[in-house]
Amino acid sequence: MTSATTVTDFAELAPLELAPYIQHTRIEAGLTRSDMEAHAKETIEYGFNAAMVPGSWVHVVADVLRGTGTELASALDFPTVGVTTSVGKAYEAEQLVKAGATQIDIGVQVGYLKSGMYDEFRADIAGVVNAAGVPIKVMLELPLLTEDEKRAAVELSMDAGAAYLKNASSGAIETANPASIRYLVDAARSGVKVKASGSIKSYPQAVELLNAGAVLLGTSAGVAIVTNNDDENVTSY
Repeated sequence: MTSATTVTDFAELAPLELAPYIQHTRIEAGLTRSDMEAHAKETIEYGFNAAMVPGSWVHVVADVLRGTGTELASALDFPTVGVTTSVGKAYEAEQLVKAGATQIDIGVQVGYLKSGMYDEFRADIAGVVNAAGVPIKVMLELPLLTEDEKRAAVELSMDAGAAYLKNASSGAIETANPASIRYLVDAARSGVKVKASGSIKSYPQAVELLNAGAVLLGTSAGVAIVTNNDDENVTSY
């Protein structure tokens, strides 16, 4: 895996140099073992930060990535966010790590937040953090929240031990944009990082998000971005 470098303006980097900031995502339905092995190999080939894959395929992708230094990420309580029990979410996180995941993105209980159930919202995240023992990224679904709820979600997530704040789970909720990323960067405590997610399809868009303060980009259009192939037909998560 190519190491990310410290830069002040990501527009100074060539498209391929953005690869260390991209978590290469493939999560659609109907994936086969061959699909997942090819995805893992592609992640290595382009020097992406991580392969982001469904939990059911973590063990297969882990075998391909072993010894490469490439991160292996998965997501839970996703794509329908907030439907898994807290106990179930924590258990699944533990099992994903045993299978080889080194990072986990999780859906948060937006309904708890909107119900004023702040202790339950925080405990849901903390349970995963404690069970997994790897960096946890929380998918905050910012467009669904009021300003007060946004502030509460960020603070409660950090209190629970989240390592990363994400603007959204996918493009179905929000197209990643600099305003949302700057909001999270400004709200983040020291040591808490920001990942952008949601219909990230092009090199210029990736540059804007990184310049806004994101340190990771989650996208299924990673190859299009690093080859600067702006294809509007690319599906991006």
